[in-house]
Amino acid sequence: MRILFLTRYGRLGASSRQRCVLYVDTIAAAGVESRVCPFFGDDYVRRLYSGGAASIVTVLRAYASRLGALLRIRGYDLLWLEKEALPWVPAWLELSFFKAAGAKIVVDYDDALFHAYDQHRNWLIRKLLGSKIDRIMASADLVCVGNSYIGHRAKAAGANKIAELPTVVDLRLYPVRRSGPSSEKRPFTLGWIGSPVTSSYLNLLRPALAQLERRLQFRFVLIGAAPDALADFPVERVTWSAETEAAELACCDVGVMPLPDLPWERGKCGYKLIQYMASSLPAVASPVGVNCDIVVPGETGFLAKSPAEWVSSLLRLAQDPALRHRMGAAGRRRVETYYSLEVRGPELIELLYSVGAPSSKLRARAATPGIAPASAAHQRPF
Repeated sequence: MRILFLTRYGRLGASSRQRCVLYVDTIAAAGVESRVCPFFGDDYVRRLYSGGAASIVTVLRAYASRLGALLRIRGYDLLWLEKEALPWVPAWLELSFFKAAGAKIVVDYDDALFHAYDQHRNWLIRKLLGSKIDRIMASADLVCVGNSYIGHRAKAAGANKIAELPTVVDLRLYPVRRSGPSSEKRPFTLGWIGSPVTSSYLNLLRPALAQLERRLQFRFVLIGAAPDALADFPVERVTWSAETEAAELACCDVGVMPLPDLPWERGKCGYKLIQYMASSLPAVASPVGVNCDIVVPGETGFLAKSPAEWVSSLLRLAQDPALRHRMGAAGRRRVETYYSLEVRGPELIELLYSVGAPSSKLRARAATPGIAPASAAHQRPF
């Protein structure tokens, strides 16, 4: 089977890296030939993360490159579309390319992208593009969603087949930590990882951090945050790198994920929580969207809604290293069971074959010894 992945970004974009590129070697071992064609390259992401804006030339080149890819989609058994093929372009134009090629379509969402259109402040955008993502979902042969919030939207849109595929990590990149860092050698350390764009959510922690400063000596390490994130707090800033992120997280005691309870945030997939738990860290997060599924309160961390809950959760973890270790170990086991490439890779392979393989190949694959169907144990009935 041959698949063309039309991603939003290259390897530096977290959504494209974790939802697509991460699986390339795994599906290749299952006999799937693939090509990854990003809309924006890594230079665009570097400029975005450094606070710069893309030039009109860069954007036009991106559209021209994507249009060229769409004109060459014949010959592929399956197209994997991350979010949409042409941002800010009506659905009918995208769908016309797919219809002309007669290709099977899988579309993947790890964000509530539909809200970028149906809740846009400009009424004309809402009118012209408000139903764009719904139309793409309804036309796809399979809609992969990162959480139930997006899944229910796909069902309401009339999607033919929906599969919930959480964002996962390759556990080989996150060595098991048998015991936590000694709190005697350094202060209790909070960690946050993300992008400059999402670091604005850290402002939600200001009241809790102000209280915590008066009661506890601690460090707060921000990995990948904007230079002005929590500018008036004594935070430590670390540049994000795919090569060093696991090592940086391993130096923390707790991972945090504050979020406002708003529509866009309810569609997030909690990737940083999965990274924390893969790193054997307890997690403290806002009870928003999929966070409530990932964190098991009292077992792998805490859900904190108010500043008082944030303070009490962090103080409890700061004062009890044994609790941190137990929660970190439980979180690691949870990632091994639900959020790892090793578990989800075979499920994705079966989904791809079920949609894109010719019936003769599918029958042959089903009869191959050692090939088991994808587990539906963790799937929700949308």
